[in-house]
Amino acid sequence: MDINCTKEELELLKKVATAAETLGMEAYLIGGFVRDKILGRETKDADFVCLGDAIDLAKEVAKKFRPQPHVDYFKNFGTAHFRLDNNFDIEFVGARKESYRYDSRKPEVVPGTVKDDQDRRDFTINALAISLNKENYGTLIDPFHGIKDIDDKIIRTPLAPAQTFSDDPLRMMRAIRFATQLGFVIEEGTWQGIIENAERIKIISQERITDELNKIVAAPRPSVGFDLLYKSGLLQLIFPQMVDLAGAEYKDGLGHKDNFYHTLQVLDNLSANSDDLWLRWAAILHDIAKPATKRFEEGHGWTFHGHEVVGGRMVPKIFARLKLPLNEKMRFVRKMVELHLRPISLTKENITDSAIRRLLFDAGDDFDSLMLLCNADITSKNKQKVKRFLENFQLVRLRCKEVEEKDHVRNWQPPVSGELIMETFGLPPSRQVGVIKDALKDAMLDGVIPNTYEAAHAFMLEKAKELGLKPVKK
Repeated sequence: MDINCTKEELELLKKVATAAETLGMEAYLIGGFVRDKILGRETKDADFVCLGDAIDLAKEVAKKFRPQPHVDYFKNFGTAHFRLDNNFDIEFVGARKESYRYDSRKPEVVPGTVKDDQDRRDFTINALAISLNKENYGTLIDPFHGIKDIDDKIIRTPLAPAQTFSDDPLRMMRAIRFATQLGFVIEEGTWQGIIENAERIKIISQERITDELNKIVAAPRPSVGFDLLYKSGLLQLIFPQMVDLAGAEYKDGLGHKDNFYHTLQVLDNLSANSDDLWLRWAAILHDIAKPATKRFEEGHGWTFHGHEVVGGRMVPKIFARLKLPLNEKMRFVRKMVELHLRPISLTKENITDSAIRRLLFDAGDDFDSLMLLCNADITSKNKQKVKRFLENFQLVRLRCKEVEEKDHVRNWQPPVSGELIMETFGLPPSRQVGVIKDALKDAMLDGVIPNTYEAAHAFMLEKAKELGLKPVKK
């Protein structure tokens, strides 16, 4: 067996082989581990298929490790799993046939042979198996010429595409995901099968769809996957708001850029510099409200006024629909969408320290992420125009650095707290306290006062006097 296994991995395979022999059953290493080892990709999990009780095999294998890992098993599905100390996941399943009823999201499963198990695999490159049996240990079993497809960089279904995708429609998204991750091409018959069966994706749960979508977003060039999703008709079904960005409209000889492909370029630009999944989602959604805000102004052309604000409001609804987390991740994406025009707008005017301070204050800890997004958003077919914009944007970054070093605005905490205001003037929590706090913040951001306790305290006393407040005597 020559699939570039580490010493620890080879020891694992021996343990599984020995355990299977003890139980008198056949066992095989199968699927993604074999594929990734052939491709030279790092992998952190291995799947084993056996002709017999997979739970018994998992327990027998676990006995061979010290300390002995805890085995999780699922009797209804006949599968078992455990994780080693090095975070390596091992899964066991009995060889089976698997199919979906036409309108069902849950597969029907019956026991089968290793050939049956390979038949049910999604793609030829994932149907590769290696025997762990004494009589032919290490033999590669490749009934669908998966090795050739790996060499040719092709995604192809083992059986007829219509059958493969009807059995589990999520495989259509997996085909696109693998093509995106690996830089492979989807074979023509398989591609037509995706187009013809796209509607079948509706029976798949949103969680499984979004899991595949996130893997596409996390790929080196996510645009490849989104372009394939769009051209196959799947994107229209799973993420229609993104499809609404597609196309350019012309009026009186004036047009606007195709915001779908602009978004894909921004996403790729960003992905070259950041693997942050949620910042990549911000790139996907940064212009999501352009269709809703598009207007034609006579003598000027197409405008998208306020699309950053409307887009920010759309983010929670899109996250909820896609079953993405409605927590600080969503709030981060919304913040990026709402702020994405601010740094770029500073390249078009004489930058005041006040404008810089307000940007730094509003972005806070996420300032660097925002600047990465904005840098990625500078796109044009005119290379000179892009060069000029990037140079101007670099000036903005330098000004931001200078102002931050001087004024320490990011994550600013007021030198005078609300508690001190209430104590000084004998106030309960009230509108007056909020007025003084806001006035203090604006004065500091506008450069009226420096960011010091002494200046803030003096300003507080002056503002309170305007409101008719006097310090209480102690």
